[in-house]
Amino acid sequence: MEKTIRQDLSEVDLRPGLQLIGRDGNAFAILGLAMRAARGAGWTKERIAEFRTEATAGDYNNLLRVVQDRFNVY
Repeated sequence: MEKTIRQDLSEVDLRPGLQLIGRDGNAFAILGLAMRAARGAGWTKERIAEFRTEATAGDYNNLLRVVQDRFNVY
């Protein structure tokens, strides 16, 4: 079975854009925006679950670090 371009791209470590400037800085709001951006970028459910687990495994600073590692934050 041939892969589509979107499937090929989702396997590459792409960092979707995520606008946080001017947004609510609440941890739940940031997590929600990141999850929406991940789904929009075509991340698999497994990859999203892995991100959520890592992002929520610590404090607010951990959340920000993980988000900045996985997204192009602006």
